Amino acid sequence: MQKFLSRYHDRIAAVLSGFDRVVFRGTLRQLAHVDGLLSFLSYKKVLLKNFKSFAQSLTDRIKTSVERWAQSLDRPVMYITSSRVSKEDLAKEHRRRYGVGDGGLICVLSCVEPCQSFEIRRRREQKDIQLRSVERKCLHYYAYFDHPQLGLLHVRLQTWLPFTARVCLNGREWLGKQMDKFGLGYRQADNCFQWLENPSRAQELMDGLLRSDWPQLLDTLLFRFHHIHGELFAGDLMDYYWSIHQSEWATDVLFDDPGSLAAIYPYLTRHAMLQFRSPDVLRFLGKRFSWHFEGEATSDYKERPEGVRVKHRVKTNSIKVYDKQQSVLRVETTINDPRDFRVFRTPEGNSEGPKYWCRLRKGVADAYRLTRICQRANERYLNALSEADTEERLAELVKPVTRPTKLKGNRVRALRPFGQDADLLEAINRGEFILNGFRNRDILHHLFPELTEDEVQNKRARGRVTRLLRLLRAHHLIKKVPHTHRYHVTDRGRCIIAAVLAAKEASVKQLLQAA
Repeated sequence: MQKFLSRYHDRIAAVLSGFDRVVFRGTLRQLAHVDGLLSFLSYKKVLLKNFKSFAQSLTDRIKTSVERWAQSLDRPVMYITSSRVSKEDLAKEHRRRYGVGDGGLICVLSCVEPCQSFEIRRRREQKDIQLRSVERKCLHYYAYFDHPQLGLLHVRLQTWLPFTARVCLNGREWLGKQMDKFGLGYRQADNCFQWLENPSRAQELMDGLLRSDWPQLLDTLLFRFHHIHGELFAGDLMDYYWSIHQSEWATDVLFDDPGSLAAIYPYLTRHAMLQFRSPDVLRFLGKRFSWHFEGEATSDYKERPEGVRVKHRVKTNSIKVYDKQQSVLRVETTINDPRDFRVFRTPEGNSEGPKYWCRLRKGVADAYRLTRICQRANERYLNALSEADTEERLAELVKPVTRPTKLKGNRVRALRPFGQDADLLEAINRGEFILNGFRNRDILHHLFPELTEDEVQNKRARGRVTRLLRLLRAHHLIKKVPHTHRYHVTDRGRCIIAAVLAAKEASVKQLLQAA
């Protein structure tokens, strides 16, 4: 990120990183799978033929409790008939009209939505009945709060077994409340800040959210709304297990004025679409590139009423860049599935054992590690964007590399960036090499995709790649990683390669207009 900030330091007023929207999922793990629920029913002495009536009785108690609670606080329970209705907009409008009730409650919304639940199925051949986990629909309650510390948030409760809950927070809402508390000035629009009186102090406050005791905080929020949980499972130790269902970690670069961002933003988005290929997001997200990768990596460009957005996806995770409120450049990493990442910890069930690099869990225990992964992804993306929109003339930029040079006293030919070496420059600029660099064998597959099992031909190709890498080292476009066989593209090299590739993609008309 420092490369980007250094590049445009005279236009940038502040930088702020932290959670945008984060959704926590609360699960009663004992009831979330068929075997666990069967054990619970056996403990309660509930026969399978009576499961529906037993589950319905629990659901009815929850509905009655929620509606009486809302009524006691003089807040409405409104039924939403269409999924097209924005619940958050409806809650904001209700807050604007009627204010906030006791305990910060704005309103309670109810709607029927899909969920993972259970039902009884008859098996005619076996002449018995079976408990099965199925996709079904049931009533959900959404309680919207204007929390004194957390700002606008909502808690969602599924009213049919296994009573899964969700809590949705916004980090920018939290920060606004914290800056109000400490008397710091700011200007906020939507869910971003256009101006901060004290950016460094604002970042400190934002980081404070990461030090929260998540299980206690989320339990408190849920049980204010679902306060009969203890009555439903008295003495059964049914604690909610909290995990991060979806997280959006955003880095906002606040520019001095809209004109400063508008002058460079078209170049940034163009660079992102032309230079960041579909596999690039693998490296931005810190995932090791592999030829055996199974999944989908895509990039897309979308013009929205509020601005232009470029988004890169790998499976269900993504990283995107867009402009907000005309003067804020936001890079945002969204993690829906953390299993592709690693955390250094002891394996579950062996807390006294040695630590290993294990799969990152969705549980809030790994929340801090998740935020560090997202922050590094944003930083890598901004550094990659810093190579765009160079103001140096192309001729002056490439002139040094188009002349012969020397390496260890030996003459090395000139580089031909628009000729025979164009494919080489494009290969080493691939996004999957940004994080860990590249080796001879990595470039070999891109320059010689037609290689066969002929060892003589392969040896000649490897030798040619070695000579090409020597050529790039002589012109200081790449540097060797000490004690390894890997190479990294230098900062100067990235600038030259980005300029050459952009010129190759431009039409004659575009070049004439630029001239």
